[in-house]
Amino acid sequence: MEPKRPRRILVIDDDASVTASLGLLLEQHGHEPQAAEGPEQALSLLAERRCDLVVQDMNFSRSTTGEEGLDLFRRIRERHPDLPVLLLTAWGSIELAVEGMKAGATDFMTKPWDNQQLLRTIDTTLALADDAPPSRLDRAELDRAHDFGDVVGEHPSLLEVLGLVGRVAPTDASVLITGESGTGKEVVAEAIHRNSHRRDRPFVKVNLGGISSTLFESEMFGHVRGAFTDARDERQGRFELADGGTIFLDEIGEVEPAAQVKLLRVLQDRSYEVLGSSQTRRVDVRVIAATNRDLPAMVQAGEFREDLLYRLNLISIELPPLKQRGSDVRLLAAHFLDECRARYDRPELTLTSDGAEWLETRPWPGNIRQLRQTLERAVLVSETPTLSRRELVALADLRTGSDEQTALPEPGSMTLDELERRMIEKCLAAYQGNVSRAARALGLSRASLYRRCEKYGLELGRE
Repeated sequence: MEPKRPRRILVIDDDASVTASLGLLLEQHGHEPQAAEGPEQALSLLAERRCDLVVQDMNFSRSTTGEEGLDLFRRIRERHPDLPVLLLTAWGSIELAVEGMKAGATDFMTKPWDNQQLLRTIDTTLALADDAPPSRLDRAELDRAHDFGDVVGEHPSLLEVLGLVGRVAPTDASVLITGESGTGKEVVAEAIHRNSHRRDRPFVKVNLGGISSTLFESEMFGHVRGAFTDARDERQGRFELADGGTIFLDEIGEVEPAAQVKLLRVLQDRSYEVLGSSQTRRVDVRVIAATNRDLPAMVQAGEFREDLLYRLNLISIELPPLKQRGSDVRLLAAHFLDECRARYDRPELTLTSDGAEWLETRPWPGNIRQLRQTLERAVLVSETPTLSRRELVALADLRTGSDEQTALPEPGSMTLDELERRMIEKCLAAYQGNVSRAARALGLSRASLYRRCEKYGLELGRE
């Protein structure tokens, strides 16, 4: 991604060799660099002349703790609140960069940096600073400018998401997609990739919730022959498969602490070692992650690394639940019904007006995924050419049973474990033992469902 025009970039570092090398790199890339060796000179230069970006070191020689660098950043932020700042720090001082990110820094990189990665980060930062959201969003206009594929809907909350997708897709910014289970995080991730300059390169999807900590390195980074017992052949890791393209890390909140450290390194400097090899490999990937968990709360609980969260969360996209997109239910239902007509060869099927109205009144705790499954089940079971309110209600009653069967137990009559076990049993029965579908309906990964079944002594077949 090339910059739109030459930009004035202030490099702040008390090491003359650093400012010289960065200055040469930026000039070769078409920018106008300026150097400052310390806080006072930097603030003076910023007061004299407008700047597009600051690249600031956090570790000045006069301060071994980094407090001087953090203080300088806060002073820049106070005087120039809209000025993007990219922080440089040593690998052992990443906590300083995290503090800077909390205070509003755009991104951070560790020394020694990779020139191409640094240039991509600078271009991404400048591109994001250029893009201001339009005052009014229109779906037809968005579709003329971008390819959103299977993203269906016109509700204002969805249009805000699509507008943000359109602005960040051309950059290489890391994106964290959050939202309830079933809201379409994977579809949005695919839309980001499809509208990026990496569109003709691989889009590799990884369900991290289904990878155990013992297999993490092999799955993500690959292994050489003989790296461990039964490693009879070499294996390409997911990052290598995604080289040049996009890697989608789904269920990022399920990554165990030991694996988080390994993931942080490859996200930080795009380098890794294949299991069983000491040779460092480099990879060029755009990272999109997704979760339905509250990562900041997990950070507070010590379950998720704060530096990893800030590395993933350069751009955050929160998907609204379907209950907040009531006007989109009818559009989604029509879209899914079209798919099912073709898939099951039932071209005569139609959704009546009262049937569509009934769908709009439902709470849809499982969001878009649940709506899709409801329509698919109706197509499979219905013996009439129309799906009316009466038929949809009958199908819903057939699936959920009577009010007595589905009512919550009285307080004190059942523990949470007993309630969870009963729900898992009912869900497996409803999906005839299909583990994947039951896991999706429960908002779990397959691995999580297997672990719970093992905990409760439930037997199930492996697909």
